Amino acid sequence: MIHAYARVSSNEQDPRLQLEALSRFGVDRIWQEKRSAAVHRPELAAMLDALQPGDLVVFWKLDRLARSLRHLLDIIDRVQAAGASIRSLTEPIDTSSHIGLLLIQVLGGFAQFERAVIRERAAAGRELARARGVKFGRPRTVDLARVLDLHRQGLTHTQIAQTLGCDRSYAGKLIRRALVALPA
Repeated sequence: MIHAYARVSSNEQDPRLQLEALSRFGVDRIWQEKRSAAVHRPELAAMLDALQPGDLVVFWKLDRLARSLRHLLDIIDRVQAAGASIRSLTEPIDTSSHIGLLLIQVLGGFAQFERAVIRERAAAGRELARARGVKFGRPRTVDLARVLDLHRQGLTHTQIAQTLGCDRSYAGKLIRRALVALPA
């Protein structure tokens, strides 16, 4: 039996390219997920549990199957323990041979290295931006001077929250911040 695995990281992403390529390959069953590779993937686990000797696991790209080299090696071990093999549609990966098994491990190592370098560059970029004064996160939507003015008028936290259109606890937080940021 030919099992196919397709994954996209979020609901906004479209798995159509993967699904069409896998269907053209002539798979018997497609196991599909819309979730990050960093979380538990029940469809992947179910597919691995369903493998029988002689089965083939097909996927579009290596990064759709595994999130790290360790995870890839775990998947390979489970596939081999079931007597099955792995094949990528876009990369020269086929674990039915020793060369293919070596290649998938080398490519998995490079993919993990690439992700680590990207994370490192992104962190360095954020630090440089912070040093230049760039603010991250949502822009502040509440004017603390207005919060302080409402507080000085004698409005309760609940009334301030209703006026600002926020929760009472958030209004209290804003009042404390306003009292610190904008002294009398």
